[in-house]
Amino acid sequence: GSVVLIWDATTFPEGAVPQEMAFRGSLAIPGHWVTTCEVCNFMSHEKCLKNIKIPCSCIAPSLVRVPVAHCFGPPGHYKRKFCTVCRKSLESPAFRCEVCELHVHTDCILFACSDCRQCHQDGHLDHDTYHHHWREGNLSSGARCEICKKTCGSSEVLSGMRCEWCGIMAHAACYVIVTPECTFGRLRNMILPPSCVQLFSRNFSKLHCFRISENLHTESDEDDDVDGSTQGSTKDIQISTDSSKQTLKIFDGNDAVKRNQFRLISVPRIAKNEEVVEAALRAYYINDDQQEYELQTFTQQVLLSDDVINRNDAAEDSNLGSVFRESVPEAWIIRAKPKDEEVIRIYPAWLKVGMAYVSLRVNKDSTVQTVIKEVLPLLGRQVIQRMVLDNQELILNRLKDIRKTSIRQMNQTRFYIVENSKSIVQVNLFVGGLPPQLSPEEYTNILKEELAIKTNVVSVSHVYQAQGAVVLQISCFSEAERIYMLVKDTVVNDKPLNAVVIPAVMASKIPQNCCPLLVFVNPKSGGLKGRDLLYSFRKLLNPHQVFELTNGGPLPGFHTFSKVPSFRVLVCGGDGTVGWVLGALEEIRHKLVCSEPSVAILPLGTGNDLGRVLRWGAGYSGEDPYSILVSVDEADDVLMDRWTILLDAEEPAEGAENGVAEPEPPKIVQMNNYCGLGIDAELSLDFHHAREEEPGKFNSRFHNKGVYVKVGLQKISHTRNLHKDIKLQVDQHEVELPSIEGLIFINIPSWGSGADLWGSESDNRFEKPRIDDGLLEVVGVTGVVHMGQVQGGFRSGIRIAQGSYFRVTLLKPIPVQVDGEPWIQAPGQIIISAAGPKVHMLKKSKQKQKKTGSLKEMKVDSLSVSEGGR
Repeated sequence: GSVVLIWDATTFPEGAVPQEMAFRGSLAIPGHWVTTCEVCNFMSHEKCLKNIKIPCSCIAPSLVRVPVAHCFGPPGHYKRKFCTVCRKSLESPAFRCEVCELHVHTDCILFACSDCRQCHQDGHLDHDTYHHHWREGNLSSGARCEICKKTCGSSEVLSGMRCEWCGIMAHAACYVIVTPECTFGRLRNMILPPSCVQLFSRNFSKLHCFRISENLHTESDEDDDVDGSTQGSTKDIQISTDSSKQTLKIFDGNDAVKRNQFRLISVPRIAKNEEVVEAALRAYYINDDQQEYELQTFTQQVLLSDDVINRNDAAEDSNLGSVFRESVPEAWIIRAKPKDEEVIRIYPAWLKVGMAYVSLRVNKDSTVQTVIKEVLPLLGRQVIQRMVLDNQELILNRLKDIRKTSIRQMNQTRFYIVENSKSIVQVNLFVGGLPPQLSPEEYTNILKEELAIKTNVVSVSHVYQAQGAVVLQISCFSEAERIYMLVKDTVVNDKPLNAVVIPAVMASKIPQNCCPLLVFVNPKSGGLKGRDLLYSFRKLLNPHQVFELTNGGPLPGFHTFSKVPSFRVLVCGGDGTVGWVLGALEEIRHKLVCSEPSVAILPLGTGNDLGRVLRWGAGYSGEDPYSILVSVDEADDVLMDRWTILLDAEEPAEGAENGVAEPEPPKIVQMNNYCGLGIDAELSLDFHHAREEEPGKFNSRFHNKGVYVKVGLQKISHTRNLHKDIKLQVDQHEVELPSIEGLIFINIPSWGSGADLWGSESDNRFEKPRIDDGLLEVVGVTGVVHMGQVQGGFRSGIRIAQGSYFRVTLLKPIPVQVDGEPWIQAPGQIIISAAGPKVHMLKKSKQKQKKTGSLKEMKVDSLSVSEGGR
């Protein structure tokens, strides 16, 4: 028999309806009796059935008020994780959502409930109050329940519930007691509230909406293709070798036939039609009455035709006869029997809590208009101005069409009744890679020529001339999609264009005490750690505040936050990445409402000298991302000098034939850490060339430092006379150089992966260095051995000068490096001066986390820490 479970309206957020989970016969386990759900494999002690609050996979979609599709990344191996559809362990490559904690098998991806986090408004007004977004299982074994304080996690089965926003955890029987409203937990002041973000996402996949790299190729949107790996579910049912059983291919509609996506079922050869129908429905996670469905057969020859032969013409055959009386067909298709009447559910889109839907019976004469007139009085509304469906459209015909396409889609189809709102479609598309320093009219002409944009629906809303980028406002979904796809294959002046879909942040709705964190991650830094951090930060924050730097650079992020009154920045990458972001901030700060955001660092590079000075460590080594965010929230604001370096070559670059070539044009670069000339830059240049030849080997800090040592050993015996090849002027005064092989200008007290080049000894000639004193320290080194002694802590560099304005004259081509970026500079002038206002940086606080808030809040925070890095 089966056990029928009834849930009340408090079981599921925002209203639910009584549903059922069917359990098959009990299974004896020593000391206990256990029952298992026939559809989703949920196991429970018989004595615990009354406490079950988890919906079966077949009815879970009907309990979600607003379906939100998941954003699946590439398949991967996930240890000790379980599929949320079939509840079995992920032993083979599986998928995970890049936005919420959902894992599914390849075969189960089509049946994942579309209950991802709602991270933005999709073109309509929405509520400002958010409920907990519960996700079942895949908790650590040490997770503790917020209600009973007992262990609620497990590494053996799906167990426990966790809110995807605030991180609190509870047992499945306890979480319904938790206050429904979610306050976003400890990170509430850092999270960009979803109610403040608007994004018109129609025609764009979730990967596009959250700016996730295109190599993440599988999408879970209901209307999107899923690759052929989902064909033929053999995970649960293997090809039977039992002569008394038969394995059948089952399609659930025309759409599955066209995509060749089927499920396999194994049934006895003497099975009746109704038994095969029941097995087919179960394979597609449909728990309806099998009497409402029938089997049809087709062969490979009619695979592309809608003319499918009905093998169940007689009513008695569909219930009594065996499907194997004739020769076994190649495949079967399951169809819904035609009806003269249907019961449909109407969901009131304006209600945020309470009633889930209204049930209404429709017949062949029911139209959209008659349905609306009948539903509105039940909902307390009397007026509506516009409907998506045509007023005279026959509801029953639309239902028949959907069922013919796919019975699974029909099972998840909803009808919403919405108020008429005159919302204007506005898709914001960032387009970069254009020629710099052009006028808005010139950019518009380029876009007309290269992309054939339609100016009646496309306008240029923002222009970033220095960066060669524009932001387009597009009032047509199909035009936005066309431009987005075309940009990928467009090259202007030998430079490829790039496009990023960006949301609109409604700054007026951001709470006063909220200071959202804008996160930039360079996935190329620190091996594969950058990509893991992208995943973690999307989970802990709103994905719309996390930007991947390889996808358009820092500018799309700064543009998105341009109207936010107060925000902070977290840069995940090496010192070069930090300089990249700070340079972009300097160029765009005049267009930001918050013109001086404070910047924190999560060091992923090799040297990470700036990260060391600001106490963020020598490099990321797998720390809990949640604790990192807490540290950013508690960090202290400090100022730091930045410097402008003007490189003006007076002679042709090295390699020019007979000096005929023109001199290099003046170049301006920004410096945060240090600038080196001579042996220091030469080592960096050799390392840079080695990395370009074999980039795949440079994926760890240990290997990178080993290459540096090897390059240095090759140059120990080399002798040079740098002091004879350059002249130095500090604050308008000539400075005589000692016999050195390297000259280094330092802005921070860390060089070459943490070495103190200036030294700690007091010196009456100079002031004590600080990162905000408006002064640079000039130090010399005599060679590779001297540099090694400095990095070993045995010596310091040769102190030469301290000042705020420098002019270096190069008499011959010399290697130069700025913040780890090396090149050969032709003879000429190098001028170093202060670069505008000081920048605000975040320095990690030495103090422990302050114990503020109520005792209950502190306990919630401690629970969040234990699971924050998942």
